[in-house]
Amino acid sequence: MIIYDKLWATMEKKEVSTYWLREKCGIDRKTIRRLRANDNIETKTLNKLCSALNCKLEDIAQFVPDKNTD
Repeated sequence: MIIYDKLWATMEKKEVSTYWLREKCGIDRKTIRRLRANDNIETKTLNKLCSALNCKLEDIAQFVPDKNTD
C-alpha cells in the first residue's frame, strides 16, 4: 500500500497549503481527497507534486506492506 503521510509533512515544512496545490499546481479537490485517503492516484500527479514542491518521490510517498498479505 502506498501512503502519503510524508506529503503533508513536506507541505508543512515548505509552508504550502492544499489551496496552493489546487490554484498553483492544478491539482483538484478530488485528487487531494484521494491523497488524504491514501487512494490510488496517477503517476502524473506524483510528478506534478514533486515538481511543485521541489522534492523527491520518497519525500511525499511511502510503501507500507499490506498486513493481510502472507
